[in-house]
Amino acid sequence: MLTNLAAIIAAYFIGALPHLYVLCKLRRISTTGDLHINLWQGAGPFWGLAAVLFDVLKGAAAVWMGHLLGLDLAIIVACGLAAVAGQMWPVFARFDGEKGNTTGLGMALALAWPATLAALVPALFGLVSKLVRLLKIKNQPLRKRFKSGAGQSDALPVGVALTLLILPVAAWLMGEPVEVVYGFVALLVIIMLRRLTQGLSKDIKERRDLKRALFNRLLYDRSRH
Repeated sequence: MLTNLAAIIAAYFIGALPHLYVLCKLRRISTTGDLHINLWQGAGPFWGLAAVLFDVLKGAAAVWMGHLLGLDLAIIVACGLAAVAGQMWPVFARFDGEKGNTTGLGMALALAWPATLAALVPALFGLVSKLVRLLKIKNQPLRKRFKSGAGQSDALPVGVALTLLILPVAAWLMGEPVEVVYGFVALLVIIMLRRLTQGLSKDIKERRDLKRALFNRLLYDRSRH
C-alpha cells in the first residue's frame, strides 16, 4: 500500500518537474503565459521540440517506473495519470501549469502504443493542417515562419479532443486490459477539465458569455474563437 502511494506521489513530481521554466530562464525568455509557445518563439524550433519531447517522456517515465517496481496495472495507470496531473497542476508553479496533452501522449504510448497510434490520426491531421497554413505564409523566410508559427489553430485542438475521445474506444477494440481503457477515459476527463478551467476566472471577471466561453474552451482550447 505504501509502495503504491509513494509511486503515485513520485509520478506526480515527475510530471511537475519545471523543465520549461528552467529552459526559459536559461534562454532568458518570458516565464508568463504558455511556456511551450514562449520557448518555441523565443529560442527556436529545436528548443521547442526538445521541451515537447521531455514532456512526452515524463508521462512515459511514470508508467515505466510502475512496471520496474512490479506494481499492479491499475497502480501503473494511476502513476501515468498522476504525471499528467503534475504537468497540469504543478506544485512548483502554484498549481497552474500546462494542458497535459504531451505528457498524456507519453503515458498513452507507454501503456498501449498500438491503440494510441490509431487514435492519433485526428491530432496528426490537425498538426498537418497547421503546418500547411505555416507553409502558405508569404514574404517570410522558412526559418522565421517555423519560429513564429502560424497563429491559433482550430483543427489542432479539435483533433486532440477527438484523439482523446477515440483513445479508450481504440484500446477497448484492441483488447487492452480494462484498467487501461478506464485510465484513458480518466485521461480524457482530466485534460478536458483543464481546458475548461485554465484561465476561467479571467473570463468571469471580464463578464464574457460563459456558455460560449466554455464551449470554445472545450472544443478549441481557448475562450474566444
